[in-house]
Amino acid sequence: MTRSSDAVRDMSRNAPQITVYYDGACPLCSAEIAHYARRDEAGAVHFEDISREDADPGRGLSRADALARFHARRADGTLLSGAAAFAELWRLTPGWRWLGRLARLPGLTPLMDMAYRGFLTLRPRLVRWVAPVLRARSG
Repeated sequence: MTRSSDAVRDMSRNAPQITVYYDGACPLCSAEIAHYARRDEAGAVHFEDISREDADPGRGLSRADALARFHARRADGTLLSGAAAFAELWRLTPGWRWLGRLARLPGLTPLMDMAYRGFLTLRPRLVRWVAPVLRARSG
């Protein structure tokens, strides 16, 4: 193997495998993403705060849609949403890989997506309840 092929292999190992779009203005979302980011020592995931005014989620995803629902984009450009995006994140995150594998069982991802849609209806209330606790912990 040549020195240049070693460099290419090292770069591909360090290149993120997915980009996760999250709402950084949501304290609940930010706390969850911070947890995943701490575990991602390999740099497999790029976390993109889509709440920033200059954030651009790229082709096929509007900023409004990215703020309303969890999305991730694989390195090959495939866009994932909801439970499928979480399953991909879990698959790449140490300590969560078991859940990523579980989500691949036939019929489970659609059930997880139904649960996620239910969570989305509760998210505004949860944020109001949890935000003061999260602020107290960080301050």
